[in-house]
Amino acid sequence: MVAQQFDLIVMGGIAATINGIAPADIGVLGGKIVAIGDIRGSGARVVDAKGLHILPGVIDTQVHFREPGMEYKEDLASGTAAAVLGGVTGVFEMPNTRPSTTTAELLADKFRRARGRVRCDIAFYVGASPENVAELAELERMPGCAGIKIFMGSSTGNLLIPDDRTLEQVLRNGRRRVAVHAEDEDRLRERAESIRKGGDVASHPDWRDVDTALHATRRLLDIARRAARRVHVLHVSTVEEIDLLARHKDIASVETTPQHLTLVAPECYEKLGTFAQMNPPIRDERHRAGLWRGVTQGIVDVIGSDHAPHSREEKAKPYPESPSGMPGVQTLLPLLLDHCHAGRLSLERVIDLTSAGPARLFGIVGKGRIAVGYDADLTVVDLRARRKIDNSWIASKCGWTPFDGVSVTGWPKMTIVRGNVVMRDDEIVGDAIGEPIKFTEGSW
Repeated sequence: MVAQQFDLIVMGGIAATINGIAPADIGVLGGKIVAIGDIRGSGARVVDAKGLHILPGVIDTQVHFREPGMEYKEDLASGTAAAVLGGVTGVFEMPNTRPSTTTAELLADKFRRARGRVRCDIAFYVGASPENVAELAELERMPGCAGIKIFMGSSTGNLLIPDDRTLEQVLRNGRRRVAVHAEDEDRLRERAESIRKGGDVASHPDWRDVDTALHATRRLLDIARRAARRVHVLHVSTVEEIDLLARHKDIASVETTPQHLTLVAPECYEKLGTFAQMNPPIRDERHRAGLWRGVTQGIVDVIGSDHAPHSREEKAKPYPESPSGMPGVQTLLPLLLDHCHAGRLSLERVIDLTSAGPARLFGIVGKGRIAVGYDADLTVVDLRARRKIDNSWIASKCGWTPFDGVSVTGWPKMTIVRGNVVMRDDEIVGDAIGEPIKFTEGSW
């Protein structure tokens, strides 16, 4: 029995600690975990977690919160509210805002905007552009910077590195792992007119086809080896990329999304129309099965939501005028817990993909595991809860989810950020206490 002073005790839960998943109390002091086991303490707030599982805080390493410039879709306050309602304790926010986050001043502006408004901890990516190549090594070392993001193919915003020469310059300027949207811009432009003009959103995966993704990923891997730079391939959507990336794990890490693991073409386009449109596209069952193989065999390193909200009015436009992207930060964990309940992956694998994996890949300080000395970032879940995802639950400004009406088993009951309870039983509580995520020199 441990007897000492705590600020908070999470009592009676089943905790996923470094020693396995077993009953354990967790004692918190000064925002850190200071004791694990059978705990008694004085002066502490006690949270009853009986019958619930306590996971390391979920980290979503790909979100688009649209601020500055597109706050009508989302902003930092609404995006992080959605995050904590979904059990997420930390996020990496992407740079394709207006203006794009490409300078030290614009990165600092995002942190100024975040102060006192974000409900979970946050890091921001800097976007690579032909104009800032020489500054990237310095920019990636700024406090709170998640790293450098490259768009090899055009998507939302105007960030783009389409050619091999500039791509190699980017990869040679800096040391940290680089996140990459790998679609081949030349192929997209060549095929755009012939494929998209029919106005059928079901043609989206034909326009942004397997070769568009595979060719870009091959180019990226070749250049990454020449530059001796680690890369992180975002939202992988094809079985061919999974097979390719499996042979390059020494230099490339892999992300996929809950959307690509859950939705499938052509049914998603028949049901959701342009609301199922994203880049890279949702593909057919062959690819979904290949992504699941990547998850079960350890090829996929992390699952990020690629939370990319647009208004209903924008998404309802006829294809191809409709924008690509869908919200996801709030539904990431419920979907994965439901897949866990269905036996598609273990709870340990969920933890590895959403907390331990991100911390390991990106060198996050003090997060990603339940261990003494680590931040008291905890995601408390009910693995038996049967709930229906509903648009009315969505905190994002867009107000919709492609999973509206979908029933899941497994639900976030409480979100704790550095010892602060920020969500409990579908209600946001307390102040906006989010801070910049810290990174270790081991990630450089």
